[in-house]
Amino acid sequence: MLDAVLRRLIPNYTQTHDPAVRERYGLLAGAAGLGLNLLLFAAKLLAGILTGAISVTADAFNNLSDAAGSAVTLAGFKLAAQKADERHPFGHGRLEYLAGLAVSLLILLVGVELGRESISKILRPEPAVFTPLAAVLLAASILVKLWMGWFYAALGGRAQSPALAAAAADARSDVLATSAVLAGLVVAHFFQVQLDGWLGLLVAALILRTGWGAARDTLDPLLGTPPAPEMVEDIERFILSEGRIVGVHDLVIHDYGPGRRMMSVHAEVPAQSALVEIHDVIDRVERALRARFGLEAVIHLDPVDAGDPRTGRLRSVVAGLARELDGAATVHDLRCSPEGELAFDVVVPYESPLTDEEVRAALTQRLLEREPDCRPVIEVDRSHVL
Repeated sequence: MLDAVLRRLIPNYTQTHDPAVRERYGLLAGAAGLGLNLLLFAAKLLAGILTGAISVTADAFNNLSDAAGSAVTLAGFKLAAQKADERHPFGHGRLEYLAGLAVSLLILLVGVELGRESISKILRPEPAVFTPLAAVLLAASILVKLWMGWFYAALGGRAQSPALAAAAADARSDVLATSAVLAGLVVAHFFQVQLDGWLGLLVAALILRTGWGAARDTLDPLLGTPPAPEMVEDIERFILSEGRIVGVHDLVIHDYGPGRRMMSVHAEVPAQSALVEIHDVIDRVERALRARFGLEAVIHLDPVDAGDPRTGRLRSVVAGLARELDGAATVHDLRCSPEGELAFDVVVPYESPLTDEEVRAALTQRLLEREPDCRPVIEVDRSHVL
């Protein structure tokens, strides 16, 4: 059903790396959210007036903030779809993340305000009036929010959009909030137990938790996160499928917004390779990475003397010593000069308790104990992969 709708409304809807397609996803989600949340606000506000319950009225304004969030989502996707310009050469894709952050901040604001009003109602309780119309309106809003949560999650999953994921989380929290409010009205009516303020406080806590999680999920890509290990493995396997590339390391992906990612990587090639020939190989791999993964790739060549027995022996020795320092450490770009200089890079995880200087000093000492005639030149890197 959803595929049929998307096929009709969004041409090339499966190509979610395309900014124009992503913009249509955002416009569709934002328009639906704006209309439905305004309708729910009106319905719940009426229910709040009929019952006099602070929890119902606060829940109505929660939906009003959701409508504002939908408007922000609409604007965010629209702005993110702008083409690159001289001031923003990598495009405007990160505005989509900022839209998600704005939605999460609105959620947090609603949670704080609802909590404040609920505490006031606990301190000065007033009986709420149960009416069948109010109950029907609240029950209907729960069903609408269930659908909206599914809709946002489905679109967000297809487009890999933090903004839509935040909207889906907000819709699910609204279901819990409205359910608690409705339950409180029923209990107060039939058992004469005033739970309005306490339920409002519970709803506020749920909303704050949702807002914090959504903010964290949208801040992470803005601050920069490592690529998923599965993606790194796929990329490395793909590059190594070109037989003349014998090793890959220092893979870094820069995220400038969904569909706008740049990658740099070092590729080891036999030192005896003809320069023009291996340059053509690298060009083909860069184009293939763009087509396969949607990445603008820059590949740096590292020539390695794979056929030299001495180099191979030293590489094995150095790799073993590095693993003694940290089991996850790796060695690459090892080169031996006729004058005895042994240069290489060692990669250690960020979690390693050793500093770069401690790694360098320990490796130098252990290597000189094994190979007293060499002159180590060690570069320490930290892993970009979790």
